[in-house]
Amino acid sequence: MKHYKKEYLKKDVLAGIVVALVSIPISMGYAQVAGLPVVYGLYGSVFPILVYALFTTSPQFVFGVDATPAALVGGALAGLEIMPGSPEAMAAVPVITLITACWLLFFFLVRAGKLVNYISKPVMGGFISGIGCTIILMQVPKLFGGDPGTGELPVLLYHIWQEMPSFHPLSAALGLGTVVILQIARKKIPKFPMSVFLMALGAGATAFFHLDRYGVKLLPRVEAGLPEMVLPDVSLFFGKTGSHGEEIIVLSLTVALVIMAQTLLATSNYALKYNYQVDNNREVLAYALGNTASALVGCCPVNGSVSRSGIADQYGCKSKLMSFTAAITMVLVLLFGTGLLQYLPVPVLTGIVLSALMGILEFDIAKKAWKADKQEFSIFLAAFFGVLLLGTIYGVIIGVILSFIAVIIRAVVPPRTFLGIIPGHEGLHNLSRNKNACPIEHTILYRFSGNLFFANINTFQEDIENALKEDTHQVIVDARGIGSIDITAAERLVILKRNLNARGIYFYFTEHADAVNDQLRAFGAGALIEEGSVRRTVTLALRAAGVDKPYPLEGISREAAYTYEETNERLAEFEWAFGEGAGEKMEILAAEVGEKLFHSGDYSMENILNTEKSISWGRLGLFDEDELLNRLELYFSELEEQGCSDVEEIEKKLEQRRRIVEEKLKTLSPEALELLRKRRNKIEQLLREKKPEYYERYLELRKRLGGN
Repeated sequence: MKHYKKEYLKKDVLAGIVVALVSIPISMGYAQVAGLPVVYGLYGSVFPILVYALFTTSPQFVFGVDATPAALVGGALAGLEIMPGSPEAMAAVPVITLITACWLLFFFLVRAGKLVNYISKPVMGGFISGIGCTIILMQVPKLFGGDPGTGELPVLLYHIWQEMPSFHPLSAALGLGTVVILQIARKKIPKFPMSVFLMALGAGATAFFHLDRYGVKLLPRVEAGLPEMVLPDVSLFFGKTGSHGEEIIVLSLTVALVIMAQTLLATSNYALKYNYQVDNNREVLAYALGNTASALVGCCPVNGSVSRSGIADQYGCKSKLMSFTAAITMVLVLLFGTGLLQYLPVPVLTGIVLSALMGILEFDIAKKAWKADKQEFSIFLAAFFGVLLLGTIYGVIIGVILSFIAVIIRAVVPPRTFLGIIPGHEGLHNLSRNKNACPIEHTILYRFSGNLFFANINTFQEDIENALKEDTHQVIVDARGIGSIDITAAERLVILKRNLNARGIYFYFTEHADAVNDQLRAFGAGALIEEGSVRRTVTLALRAAGVDKPYPLEGISREAAYTYEETNERLAEFEWAFGEGAGEKMEILAAEVGEKLFHSGDYSMENILNTEKSISWGRLGLFDEDELLNRLELYFSELEEQGCSDVEEIEKKLEQRRRIVEEKLKTLSPEALELLRKRRNKIEQLLREKKPEYYERYLELRKRLGGN
């Protein structure tokens, strides 16, 4: 509140009053859904809201008695065969709330806010929609004057049929009319508090026309006054045979997870919308303390309310003052306004509750999943019907298990494809989705978009082996989607390379994160890097395999083929592949190239390039070639001391090649040139510090050759 502006005051106070008025019918209805007398919905809208407001980091989110926790508790009571409104229900519900608060406090201590990332949208959507439909079916008989039902879908449908003889036309008209009006108002006049208006209209109709005389049920009398603070008696439900202790613990865990997931996700959405930050762990603490307050007043678990937060947002809420105003307004209602509540017709309140419950149904998720991913749709249906047919706890267990199965399936069978080039277009393209894409001659380009491990390495290997043809010369894996490998995959890559090499086929692993190279070395597959089978880009792999631009495409003349450009071919690949050992590896490479040149006696530029191609690593990118030429000059300057007579001619040839490389490097961006400058400075610094005698000869050599 330290940055509070006085112009916020009017909007915050108005939003708080409207939220409180809207909460009256909704919270009373949800209290009934949870198996409590209606007044407990009002109790849950005072102290829990104040406690939450004191600890939350969200300035505008509304907390209170809400649909999902109430529905969870109400459904669980039915499963435990506890009658709604009974003394046992009034004792059990606050115990459930207190244990829910304990779970939330545990989540706070272990910083479990990130758990929400592991509850998929279809699981949550199917779960909540199943609960919503269950409670709607429980409440339907109250729309036409009957009694609410309990149980799962078959039992509820049978109960509705049994209640049909008690059908009361006036009650049905009031209840169904309330639902229809609220649904229309939600679309046409969303800012208008229609539920408050209909509640007042129903109470007024009772006062003037005595609806109860025509058979319409009214709410029982609500005593005025604030709630008493009482610690729930946990001993009633634990340590005794048939006391439901285990069921209550599991139910409370489920409620706590739902409260944390739903409220954190919704709070984060508002934070993104209005560009402020919330502390997820502090939020979980606020949920725990808010539910503790709810348990002390005998209420059901409380949750963040998306619908009432939306109302507060519509009225311009800017701060927590809205929550304090809403709580104060509810205190005034409890002290001075409860006498009016006994005039409220039960069908009207039921219609308000059912309309609110319709708002939590997330069938739009199922619709999107049906169009995009049938697996996600199946998970939604499993969670939805699991709740409807088996109950709340079994429904969420089924949904979570299926969600993890879907994760495993995606990991084992990730997206993968074979690639080619579209003449006249940049990049590599999926051959199966682009009819104009052509494979590069004698080349298999394979993209695997998932981490490589024991469960999918067979798929990887079989795809490649099945794609081999008689004229295949090289297999190149575009591994940009591979962020990690395991020891099984590393060993199989070595075997695959060996088998392909035995058939005269080169194998290259490209485009992956540099951390994968560290894993390959750690798992004993470093030979892939040493022998040049690991390359930074597809272009460098093609270059190492001797496939030059313009690339020959199947069915297209070489002249018509588009030159596939890859600016990354000029990057420092050695550092990417070998990490901290890059300098040492480059020195070994320079010695290898120098030995071959020296023993061949042919120092022509063509032989320098051919020698570079024939080394175990293969052809280098421009940055690495520039460094190799530096080291070759030093190598041959050492031979000069040993009496080699051809050193001067060799140096001239190397300088000619260097100038060609430098001309190519001049086409790079300023950032790339700056990188090149830093690399050269680093080489010179290493020489100066570790081999000063070489550094002096290096400077003399550069001066003699006219270099900078």
